[in-house]
Amino acid sequence: MLSAIAILARRLRILDRWIACRIRPHGRFAVFVHEFICFGVKQASASLFGGLMVALLLATWRWYPAHAPLARYDFLTLAALAMQLMLLLTRLESLEEAKVILLFHVVGTAMELFKTSVGSWEYPEPSLLRLGGVPLFSGFMYASIGSYLARVWRLFDFRFTRHPPFVVTALLACAIYANFFTHHYLPDVRWLLFAALVWVFGPCWVHFRVRRVHRRMPLLLGFVLVAVFIWFAENVGTLSKAWLYPAQRHGWQMVPLGKLGAWLLLMVISYVMVSAVHHASPARTAR
Repeated sequence: MLSAIAILARRLRILDRWIACRIRPHGRFAVFVHEFICFGVKQASASLFGGLMVALLLATWRWYPAHAPLARYDFLTLAALAMQLMLLLTRLESLEEAKVILLFHVVGTAMELFKTSVGSWEYPEPSLLRLGGVPLFSGFMYASIGSYLARVWRLFDFRFTRHPPFVVTALLACAIYANFFTHHYLPDVRWLLFAALVWVFGPCWVHFRVRRVHRRMPLLLGFVLVAVFIWFAENVGTLSKAWLYPAQRHGWQMVPLGKLGAWLLLMVISYVMVSAVHHASPARTAR
């Protein structure tokens, strides 16, 4: 299997070079289309684990037997573990990226335990593989964000200009994580955190390489775009009844747009964790 994947990757690189040679004489628009397709392929590769998890949520909601000996949530947990093992064995995911997923699983499960205890959301189905009211598959939903960030960092060869010091980003991430807990008992300071987010990351640009040339975009815009995709995935998760918010107990409705702010703040935590675990220097400048 490893050799087959290596052969496929090599053939894809050859095909990419062949296409590039053929379309170059047709002008800039043809080159743009080729690069845009390559961008989509890399994004799909980076989203592999998260995409498979969302597909599993829908598939099990639609077709998983209601009276199966193994509960649906337990099946999702075991399937997520199997996917992780397969990604590692096929080298589609590195050991460093697996560390990111483990760390996200721990951090995400800790927050899930608290949030379900205060009624922010619930997991309505029974299962054996759970901690309190939290089935273990839920940690993999957070881990899929870490998996995406770790893989996209490597696949697009990130460089940065005007990046804030790591200590500053880590302090902001800690404040955001703490507010997810404390706002239930103390004043919610998320608007101060949004302002701090803009102040810290606003000047920063991320430079990413699709094929040969590095392109650039504001890092803050990247956070927002990923948060939007997570919000769409959360709608799929609640539609499949993998978890439910209080307003969805008597019938599904879309997750409020206000949740985008929470996911944007979570993106900062995710980003800082990936930069730490990958031993990558966020201040690495663009060439």
